Amino acid sequence: MVRLIHPYSFPIRDRFPTEQPQCGGENRDTHQLSQGQSGGAAPSLHCLLPWPPQDPPTCWQVWAPPGHAEVPAGEVSRDLVGLGSQPSPRPPSHIRHQPDAVARLASLHPALAGARQQAQTHFPPWFYNQTPDGSISAAPAYFMSYIYQTRHFFPPKIHPHLSFLRLHPPWTPPAMQHSSIHWFRKGLRLHDNPALLAAATDCRCLHPLFILDPSSGRAGTNAWRFLLDALRDLDGSLREMGSRLFVVQGCPEEVFPHLFHAWGTTRLTFEVDTEPSARRRDATVAELAEQHGVEVIQKVSHTLYDTERVLALNDGKAPLTYKGLQSLLASLGPPEKPAPALTLEHLQGCHTPCQVSHDTEYGVPTLEELGQDPTEVGPHLYPGGETAALTRLNALMDRTAWVCGFKKPETEPTSLSPSTTVLSPYLKFGCLSVRTFWWWLDEVYQGQEHSQPPVSLHGQLLWREFFYTAGAGIPNFDKMVGNPICLQIDWDDNPQHLRAWREGQTGYPFIDAIMTQLRTEGWIHHLARHAVACFLTRGDLWVSWEEGLKVFEELLLDADWSLNVGNWLWLSGSAFFHRYFHVYSPVAFGKKTDRDGAYIRISPLSTSTNRGRHHGLCRNRQAAWWAPTTPSPSWSMGQQARGIWGA
Repeated sequence: MVRLIHPYSFPIRDRFPTEQPQCGGENRDTHQLSQGQSGGAAPSLHCLLPWPPQDPPTCWQVWAPPGHAEVPAGEVSRDLVGLGSQPSPRPPSHIRHQPDAVARLASLHPALAGARQQAQTHFPPWFYNQTPDGSISAAPAYFMSYIYQTRHFFPPKIHPHLSFLRLHPPWTPPAMQHSSIHWFRKGLRLHDNPALLAAATDCRCLHPLFILDPSSGRAGTNAWRFLLDALRDLDGSLREMGSRLFVVQGCPEEVFPHLFHAWGTTRLTFEVDTEPSARRRDATVAELAEQHGVEVIQKVSHTLYDTERVLALNDGKAPLTYKGLQSLLASLGPPEKPAPALTLEHLQGCHTPCQVSHDTEYGVPTLEELGQDPTEVGPHLYPGGETAALTRLNALMDRTAWVCGFKKPETEPTSLSPSTTVLSPYLKFGCLSVRTFWWWLDEVYQGQEHSQPPVSLHGQLLWREFFYTAGAGIPNFDKMVGNPICLQIDWDDNPQHLRAWREGQTGYPFIDAIMTQLRTEGWIHHLARHAVACFLTRGDLWVSWEEGLKVFEELLLDADWSLNVGNWLWLSGSAFFHRYFHVYSPVAFGKKTDRDGAYIRISPLSTSTNRGRHHGLCRNRQAAWWAPTTPSPSWSMGQQARGIWGA
């Protein structure tokens, strides 16, 4: 069926048959032009009419859907080239030389015999009689009828005067054609997940997939528990929509060829990952997909901006200062708004094939099944998952005064309850969208006086963007050797000192309390991180920042590669920050931030009622709380300090 559609709300119903509109859309009228379809469904031809109706359109254009660009040969195509609406009272020369083009075209197909009469009946004069001699009378009508009846489709720009004519697929919803895999890595959420939405588009079969590779990374037991929490929460959310999460263990490069074949996959979608190792993995998977005829779609949603675009603005180089990044981002405007959350509407006509044995074959595993010791986990203070992330964010956004007045340097590293958001683990795993966080803050800020970057909450998200851009643009970012921005320092190789620092056995109560909190909870305040990082590197022990990086990767819930590396480079004085004479004293800084010693006096064998945390304590409670414990096998570390003990 051929339909005539105009996108404007002008009164033309009196010019057309008074039938009910057959297509949706605001300010659209649909009118039947011709019928006679036989066989399978043919694409509908839509003509967009400009306003006002008495003025002829200036040009027409044909648009052919992908895969339908067949152009008829011979005289038919030559005749069609001459058919089009002209604003001039005289036809162009190639029309005048073919005065009976319409008749000749009609003679080629009997279905066109009545098109002239239909055109004169249903269309205004300017539509069917553009020239005085009538050589292209009803040409657009014949043109549309011919395309419709013969199934011929034409590429764009057949004629410079064909710009309003559009050939569309059938108006009825298209058949769901794809068998999609959405590959969750980070981005463990349904909100603001454009790659997931792309997987569900024109999809008849959807497999949400997460691949567990226990051999990759250094994550400790607390981080594994957080991840499994997030996967169970994601599976629950998908189950509410009639879908499920498929969890597979193995190497992605080995898993995907089997899944492509077993599931008949035609499309693979995933979120862009900026980490170098992830980009190499994704490139390999994309090659495998191409070999199997699988379309690959990648979407940016883990960062506020596309880091590749930011780097391109700076000649391919990462900005090395916060202000430099701000200048680049200013030219891009505000971050993109979050994508809609996945809903049941997105999954209409799409199903996820699940067997009775799904939980056995594809369920979320336990810590034991991953080779982790569940007795090593600490208190469950920060459960993983999108639900917990949005609950925490919602509670924080209700504190308008706190949000608007937030200044990161003024928060307390030794507070018995977190003085910051503790949203970093959720951002790391993508349980919370950074764009959702940004724009929710923007709403809270509206009409309010509020702090500004770099110390505000918006400023903290821009710091995250800074390190992500650096990690994507600087070679060997996580190494000293081969890193073009890193100072080459002859660090000491002292496994004993490194072990004592990691286990919270240095003999400095403040440092040991921080490391004990890290080991048991998986999270510590950023200033606490500064203190122990400075102590390990330039401040006291002179151990390489790369060793500290590995420990944080294991123990932190929010061990975000780019941020972790960037901050170790910074705190060790190796890059970004070179005031290496400014150090955190393991004594004076603790005295300044924990005046009564409450932070370090929590026994490692008991639980604080208001905090639920375990910390090391001074062995001699009668001694000054901030003094190094004595005797201690690691006490000599303080005597080997390389740097100035500053406040």
